[in-house]
Amino acid sequence: MNSLALLPRTAPFGDDDLQSLERVLAPATPTQRAWLSGFLAGLDSRAGVAAPLPAAAPVAAEPLTVLFASESGNSERLAGDLAKAARKQGFKPKVVDFADLDVSSLAGAGKIVVIAATWGEGEPPGRAARGYSALMGEAAPRLEGVEFGVLALGDTAYAEFCAVGKAIDARLEALGGKRAVQRVDLDLDFEAGASAWIKGALTTLAPAAPAAGNVVAVDFGRAEAAPSRNPVEAEVIEHIDLNSSRSEKETIHLALEFEGAAPAYEPGDSLELFPQNDPALVERVLAAAGLAADGGLRATLTGERDISTLSAVTLDRFVKATGHGGAKALVEDGRVREWIEGRHLVDLLETFPATLSAAQLAEITRPLPPRAYSIASSRKEVGEEAHLLVSAVRYETHGQQRAGVASTFVADRLRAGSTVKVRVKANRHFRLPADPATDIVMVGPGTGVAPFRAFVQERRAIGAGGRSWLFFGDRSFTHDFLYQTEWQDALKEGALTRIDLAFSRDQPEKIYVQHKIRDRRRDLVDWLEGGAVFYVCGDAKAMARDVRAALVSAYAEVKALSPEGAEAAVAALETGGRYLTDVY
Repeated sequence: MNSLALLPRTAPFGDDDLQSLERVLAPATPTQRAWLSGFLAGLDSRAGVAAPLPAAAPVAAEPLTVLFASESGNSERLAGDLAKAARKQGFKPKVVDFADLDVSSLAGAGKIVVIAATWGEGEPPGRAARGYSALMGEAAPRLEGVEFGVLALGDTAYAEFCAVGKAIDARLEALGGKRAVQRVDLDLDFEAGASAWIKGALTTLAPAAPAAGNVVAVDFGRAEAAPSRNPVEAEVIEHIDLNSSRSEKETIHLALEFEGAAPAYEPGDSLELFPQNDPALVERVLAAAGLAADGGLRATLTGERDISTLSAVTLDRFVKATGHGGAKALVEDGRVREWIEGRHLVDLLETFPATLSAAQLAEITRPLPPRAYSIASSRKEVGEEAHLLVSAVRYETHGQQRAGVASTFVADRLRAGSTVKVRVKANRHFRLPADPATDIVMVGPGTGVAPFRAFVQERRAIGAGGRSWLFFGDRSFTHDFLYQTEWQDALKEGALTRIDLAFSRDQPEKIYVQHKIRDRRRDLVDWLEGGAVFYVCGDAKAMARDVRAALVSAYAEVKALSPEGAEAAVAALETGGRYLTDVY
């Protein structure tokens, strides 16, 4: 048989099998043959069959350290995507959360990729703060011989856009690292840009191709299915304002039902809700841009473009598109940040009138992002539903009434029977303890209580033996006690062990949850010393910081510790995964 050029007749196969194998192997490339060799070796190892020694030693996969600093989970997800792609290109990636970073390990890393988000006004994500501080500190190692690239995520609505990514990029270079991949700064619509950057970074950092004949490493691990990134449609089955009619607040309990099974979610996860813009605002924007007659653009602006956010980037694009002298003067005089403070896109268009094309209006806006809300239910109790708790945001600046895009979409334009698109946003860093006998302490004023409703439902459904303690606060007991009867029922049933309440406006002096923590410090420290997990959800700027400070103070007094010792005690809870936050 002249065709049997690769396999000898002595091979342990029949003639028909030899011919079939030859038809596969003869046209195969060296890479395909190497892959098949590794694949068969893997099958043998699974079956307990000793694989024959390769003719040549395989080339070791090149190490790649992938660091991420993430608040909402986007950087973490992209780091996982990068690691998956890196394996296919001959790397051996190691994904490291800044929360777990040993900064001394970077000296021998060889190649580093960083994906970092900026939180608030130029701050690192809460979980990343310790590792970020260590990298910026004097003890950080020299990085000569290390190649790196940084992908920065941010929000142009904030003045310090991508500040953390920029700082990390500069710091790695200052420590002696070589910037092999140029930093890219991405806004909320980061998906396409991130994908392109990851592809380019791996191409630039890729190890040399393995020599012909060497075995290509094959990962036989069972890949975890990634959650779908596609939104699904849900029907509103309950739309209830939990505040009384005399309250200054408007907090909507939104129950959603799905056709078939609800998207898989766990207590602690969020649901991204895809809003639509206020039709009245859409009309103002169209009129100001001279595009009121464009029906197709009206639909696009309603559901697809962010027509509220005004940033320095937006104003700069407006100037380039229109050449408007007044707007241009703001740029030239360095007054952009001062002028845009508290203003929205419509203020720019009405203050500096200019006729725009539909393409130009699209250019100066960005995609309308979804808004993530903590899920306030457990599937074990509500079945194929998901519940949200949404506080309507309304305020005034520069003589104009303003409204939160997503929150007022929920409050004003959704009703029972409406449909809305949503998508699960997993949060594996805000989970109930694996052992249901573990005690938990939950601090959630206002809508921050949402995930703790899910926690209590879940633990009730599984018959958890651990104790649970809730600190809740709002303005008024009478008008703002969210889910009041549910908490009272949970206390009677034992699903909730204790609750402490802080209603700030029911007495002359303001009382908040941090004051209740100080009042209950001895019991609280006792719970934590006994292994309880401490959770905080809600406002990041004031509440979360005040709660942490109150806990440090509690440890100092109860355990008779110095300020440094008390800080170390709380930091140990954080690094040990027993102080978990979900703040915004």
